Amino acid sequence: MPHNTSTDSKVSPHRRLARGDGCNIAYHASPGESPGVVFLGGFMSDMAGTKAVALETHCRAQARAFVRFDYQGHGASSGEFLDGTIGGWASDAVAVLDTLTKGPQILVGSSMGGWIMLLAALARPGRVSGLLGIAPAPDFTEDLMWQEFEPETRDALLRDGMVELPSNYGDGPYLIARGLIEEARAHLLLRAPIALACPVRLIQGMADDAVPWETSIRLAERLQSPDVTVSLVKHAGHRFSEPPEIARITAALDELTGEII
Repeated sequence: MPHNTSTDSKVSPHRRLARGDGCNIAYHASPGESPGVVFLGGFMSDMAGTKAVALETHCRAQARAFVRFDYQGHGASSGEFLDGTIGGWASDAVAVLDTLTKGPQILVGSSMGGWIMLLAALARPGRVSGLLGIAPAPDFTEDLMWQEFEPETRDALLRDGMVELPSNYGDGPYLIARGLIEEARAHLLLRAPIALACPVRLIQGMADDAVPWETSIRLAERLQSPDVTVSLVKHAGHRFSEPPEIARITAALDELTGEII
Protein backbone atom coordinates (compact mmCIF):
# COMPACT_ATOMS: atom_id res chain seq x y z
CA MET A 1 0.00 0.00 0.00
CA PRO A 2 1.87 3.10 -1.16
CA HIS A 3 1.66 6.12 1.09
CA ASN A 4 4.88 8.16 1.12
CA THR A 5 5.73 10.84 -1.41
CA SER A 6 7.94 13.27 0.50
CA THR A 7 11.48 14.04 -0.57
CA ASP A 8 14.49 13.02 1.46
CA SER A 9 15.63 15.79 3.79
CA LYS A 10 19.14 14.39 4.10
CA VAL A 11 21.87 15.66 1.83
CA SER A 12 24.26 12.78 2.40
CA PRO A 13 24.18 10.09 -0.31
CA HIS A 14 22.74 6.71 0.48
CA ARG A 15 24.96 3.67 0.79
CA ARG A 16 24.45 0.25 -0.80
CA LEU A 17 24.28 -3.24 0.65
CA ALA A 18 25.22 -5.92 -1.89
CA ARG A 19 22.73 -8.78 -2.10
CA GLY A 20 24.54 -10.95 -4.69
CA ASP A 21 24.02 -11.34 -8.45
CA GLY A 22 24.62 -7.62 -8.84
CA CYS A 23 21.59 -6.72 -6.72
CA ASN A 24 21.82 -4.14 -3.95
CA ILE A 25 19.78 -2.36 -1.31
CA ALA A 26 20.09 1.41 -0.89
CA TYR A 27 20.08 2.56 2.73
CA HIS A 28 20.87 5.27 5.28
CA ALA A 29 22.27 4.18 8.65
CA SER A 30 22.91 6.33 11.71
CA PRO A 31 25.05 4.96 14.55
CA GLY A 32 23.83 5.10 18.13
CA GLU A 33 22.63 3.30 21.19
CA SER A 34 20.57 0.13 21.52
CA PRO A 35 17.90 -0.80 20.96
CA GLY A 36 18.28 0.39 17.42
CA VAL A 37 15.37 1.16 15.10
CA VAL A 38 14.80 -0.13 11.58
CA PHE A 39 12.10 1.45 9.41
CA LEU A 40 10.30 -0.69 6.83
CA GLY A 41 8.35 1.22 4.24
CA GLY A 42 5.19 0.46 2.35
CA PHE A 43 4.20 -0.90 -1.04
CA MET A 44 5.78 1.23 -3.80
CA SER A 45 7.06 3.61 -1.13
CA ASP A 46 10.67 4.45 -0.36
CA MET A 47 13.00 5.49 2.43
CA ALA A 48 12.63 9.21 1.59
CA GLY A 49 9.08 9.38 2.96
CA THR A 50 7.94 11.69 5.74
CA LYS A 51 7.68 9.03 8.45
CA ALA A 52 11.07 7.47 7.69
CA VAL A 53 12.91 10.80 7.78
CA ALA A 54 11.01 12.03 10.85
CA LEU A 55 11.88 8.87 12.75
CA GLU A 56 15.51 9.18 11.73
CA THR A 57 15.57 12.76 13.05
CA HIS A 58 13.95 11.62 16.28
CA CYS A 59 16.42 8.78 16.78
CA ARG A 60 19.40 11.01 15.98
CA ALA A 61 18.26 13.42 18.68
CA GLN A 62 18.33 10.52 21.15
CA ALA A 63 21.67 9.19 19.84
CA ARG A 64 19.81 5.99 18.93
CA ALA A 65 20.90 3.75 16.05
CA PHE A 66 18.58 3.95 13.04
CA VAL A 67 18.35 2.39 9.59
CA ARG A 68 16.00 3.14 6.70
CA PHE A 69 16.26 1.38 3.35
CA ASP A 70 14.57 0.62 0.05
CA TYR A 71 13.46 -2.89 -0.83
CA GLN A 72 14.65 -4.16 -4.18
CA GLY A 73 12.53 -2.66 -6.94
CA HIS A 74 11.78 0.36 -4.75
CA GLY A 75 13.37 3.78 -4.56
CA ALA A 76 17.13 3.81 -5.12
CA SER A 77 17.65 0.05 -4.80
CA SER A 78 18.30 -2.22 -7.76
CA GLY A 79 15.71 -4.41 -9.42
CA GLU A 80 12.32 -4.03 -11.06
CA PHE A 81 9.20 -3.54 -8.97
CA LEU A 82 7.22 -6.07 -11.00
CA ASP A 83 9.76 -8.78 -10.12
CA GLY A 84 9.31 -8.18 -6.40
CA THR A 85 7.58 -10.50 -3.94
CA ILE A 86 6.64 -10.43 -0.28
CA GLY A 87 9.18 -13.15 0.42
CA GLY A 88 11.90 -11.31 -1.48
CA TRP A 89 11.24 -8.04 0.32
CA ALA A 90 11.19 -9.85 3.67
CA SER A 91 14.56 -11.34 2.74
CA ASP A 92 15.84 -7.81 2.09
CA ALA A 93 14.68 -6.78 5.57
CA VAL A 94 16.42 -9.75 7.19
CA ALA A 95 19.63 -8.94 5.28
CA VAL A 96 19.47 -5.38 6.61
CA LEU A 97 18.88 -6.68 10.13
CA ASP A 98 21.76 -9.17 9.89
CA THR A 99 24.28 -6.91 8.18
CA LEU A 100 23.58 -3.31 9.16
CA THR A 101 22.48 -3.60 12.80
CA LYS A 102 23.88 -4.86 16.07
CA GLY A 103 22.07 -5.92 19.21
CA PRO A 104 18.34 -5.69 19.83
CA GLN A 105 16.24 -3.80 17.30
CA ILE A 106 12.78 -2.30 17.16
CA LEU A 107 11.16 -2.75 13.77
CA VAL A 108 8.80 -0.01 12.59
CA GLY A 109 6.63 -1.15 9.70
CA SER A 110 4.33 1.12 7.71
CA SER A 111 1.47 -0.46 5.74
CA MET A 112 3.06 -3.33 3.78
CA GLY A 113 6.10 -2.77 5.98
CA GLY A 114 3.95 -3.98 8.87
CA TRP A 115 3.73 -7.37 7.16
CA ILE A 116 7.44 -7.35 6.36
CA MET A 117 8.37 -6.50 9.95
CA LEU A 118 6.36 -9.48 11.21
CA LEU A 119 8.08 -11.84 8.77
CA ALA A 120 11.51 -10.45 9.69
CA ALA A 121 10.75 -10.80 13.40
CA LEU A 122 9.64 -14.40 12.90
CA ALA A 123 12.89 -15.07 11.03
CA ARG A 124 15.06 -13.39 13.71
CA PRO A 125 13.08 -13.41 16.98
CA GLY A 126 16.24 -13.13 19.06
CA ARG A 127 17.16 -9.83 17.42
CA VAL A 128 13.82 -8.05 17.73
CA SER A 129 12.87 -6.40 21.02
CA GLY A 130 9.71 -4.66 19.85
CA LEU A 131 7.42 -3.98 16.90
CA LEU A 132 5.62 -0.80 15.90
CA GLY A 133 3.07 -1.11 13.10
CA ILE A 134 1.60 1.97 11.40
CA ALA A 135 -1.54 0.92 9.51
CA PRO A 136 0.01 -2.56 9.24
CA ALA A 137 -1.18 -4.54 6.23
CA PRO A 138 -0.36 -8.23 6.65
CA ASP A 139 -1.96 -10.45 4.00
CA PHE A 140 -3.06 -7.43 1.93
CA THR A 141 -2.33 -9.17 -1.37
CA GLU A 142 -4.93 -11.79 -0.54
CA ASP A 143 -7.46 -9.94 1.63
CA LEU A 144 -7.38 -6.46 0.09
CA MET A 145 -6.46 -7.35 -3.48
CA TRP A 146 -7.29 -10.84 -4.72
CA GLN A 147 -10.43 -11.31 -2.65
CA GLU A 148 -11.66 -7.84 -3.58
CA PHE A 149 -10.91 -8.07 -7.31
CA GLU A 150 -13.81 -8.25 -9.72
CA PRO A 151 -13.93 -11.53 -11.69
CA GLU A 152 -12.73 -9.66 -14.79
CA THR A 153 -9.66 -8.40 -12.93
CA ARG A 154 -8.82 -11.87 -11.66
CA ASP A 155 -9.18 -13.30 -15.16
CA ALA A 156 -6.94 -10.59 -16.62
CA LEU A 157 -4.30 -11.16 -13.96
CA LEU A 158 -4.23 -14.90 -14.56
CA ARG A 159 -4.27 -14.46 -18.33
CA ASP A 160 -1.85 -11.55 -18.76
CA GLY A 161 0.30 -11.94 -15.64
CA MET A 162 -0.29 -8.32 -14.65
CA VAL A 163 -3.04 -5.77 -14.06
CA GLU A 164 -3.13 -2.02 -13.51
CA LEU A 165 -4.92 -0.70 -10.43
CA PRO A 166 -5.78 2.92 -9.68
CA SER A 167 -3.83 4.51 -6.84
CA ASN A 168 -4.60 7.43 -4.57
CA TYR A 169 -1.03 7.50 -3.31
CA GLY A 170 1.18 7.85 -6.39
CA ASP A 171 1.56 9.65 -9.69
CA GLY A 172 -0.37 7.04 -11.66
CA PRO A 173 -1.79 3.51 -11.52
CA TYR A 174 0.34 0.80 -10.03
CA LEU A 175 1.03 -2.55 -11.61
CA ILE A 176 0.22 -5.79 -9.82
CA ALA A 177 1.98 -8.93 -10.99
CA ARG A 178 0.44 -12.38 -10.78
CA GLY A 179 3.68 -13.56 -9.15
CA LEU A 180 3.22 -11.10 -6.29
CA ILE A 181 -0.23 -12.48 -5.45
CA GLU A 182 0.72 -16.14 -5.80
CA GLU A 183 4.06 -15.99 -3.96
CA ALA A 184 2.52 -14.07 -1.06
CA ARG A 185 0.27 -17.01 -0.20
CA ALA A 186 3.27 -18.73 1.35
CA HIS A 187 3.60 -15.82 3.81
CA LEU A 188 0.02 -15.19 4.99
CA LEU A 189 -0.09 -14.60 8.74
CA LEU A 190 -3.63 -13.79 9.83
CA ARG A 191 -4.90 -17.34 9.37
CA ALA A 192 -3.16 -18.73 12.47
CA PRO A 193 -1.50 -17.63 15.72
CA ILE A 194 1.65 -15.55 15.20
CA ALA A 195 4.45 -16.84 17.42
CA LEU A 196 6.00 -13.55 18.52
CA ALA A 197 6.45 -12.66 22.19
CA CYS A 198 7.93 -9.15 22.04
CA PRO A 199 5.95 -5.98 22.85
CA VAL A 200 3.87 -4.71 19.91
CA ARG A 201 2.29 -1.32 19.32
CA LEU A 202 -0.18 -0.88 16.45
CA ILE A 203 -1.41 2.55 15.32
CA GLN A 204 -4.25 2.80 12.83
CA GLY A 205 -6.37 5.59 11.38
CA MET A 206 -10.07 4.83 11.29
CA ALA A 207 -10.49 6.96 8.15
CA ASP A 208 -7.90 4.84 6.31
CA ASP A 209 -9.20 4.09 2.81
CA ALA A 210 -6.43 1.60 1.98
CA VAL A 211 -6.14 -0.66 5.05
CA PRO A 212 -9.27 -1.24 7.17
CA TRP A 213 -8.76 -0.55 10.86
CA GLU A 214 -10.15 -4.01 11.56
CA THR A 215 -6.90 -5.44 10.19
CA SER A 216 -5.03 -4.16 13.25
CA ILE A 217 -7.60 -5.80 15.52
CA ARG A 218 -7.22 -9.10 13.68
CA LEU A 219 -3.46 -8.83 13.97
CA ALA A 220 -3.62 -8.12 17.70
CA GLU A 221 -5.82 -11.18 18.16
CA ARG A 222 -3.37 -13.41 16.28
CA LEU A 223 -0.20 -12.22 18.00
CA GLN A 224 0.80 -14.47 20.90
CA SER A 225 2.59 -11.67 22.73
CA PRO A 226 0.82 -10.68 25.97
CA ASP A 227 1.91 -7.06 25.41
CA VAL A 228 -0.01 -5.77 22.39
CA THR A 229 -1.70 -2.38 22.20
CA VAL A 230 -3.86 -1.05 19.36
CA SER A 231 -4.37 2.72 19.07
CA LEU A 232 -7.22 3.78 16.78
CA VAL A 233 -7.18 7.40 15.61
CA LYS A 234 -10.68 8.36 14.51
CA HIS A 235 -10.09 10.84 11.69
CA ALA A 236 -6.62 9.77 10.52
CA GLY A 237 -6.10 8.38 7.02
CA HIS A 238 -3.57 6.01 5.55
CA ARG A 239 -0.58 8.31 5.13
CA PHE A 240 -0.41 9.07 8.86
CA SER A 241 2.23 11.73 8.21
CA GLU A 242 0.80 14.92 9.71
CA PRO A 243 2.69 16.41 12.71
CA PRO A 244 0.20 15.16 15.35
CA GLU A 245 0.34 11.69 13.77
CA ILE A 246 4.14 11.69 13.70
CA ALA A 247 4.03 12.65 17.39
CA ARG A 248 1.90 9.58 18.09
CA ILE A 249 4.41 7.39 16.28
CA THR A 250 7.43 8.78 18.11
CA ALA A 251 5.64 8.49 21.46
CA ALA A 252 4.89 4.81 20.80
CA LEU A 253 8.51 4.29 19.72
CA ASP A 254 9.77 5.97 22.90
CA GLU A 255 7.59 3.63 24.93
CA LEU A 256 9.17 0.64 23.23
CA THR A 257 12.72 1.95 23.57
CA GLY A 258 12.20 2.81 27.22
CA GLU A 259 12.53 6.56 26.80
CA ILE A 260 10.68 8.79 29.26
CA ILE A 261 7.60 10.24 27.55
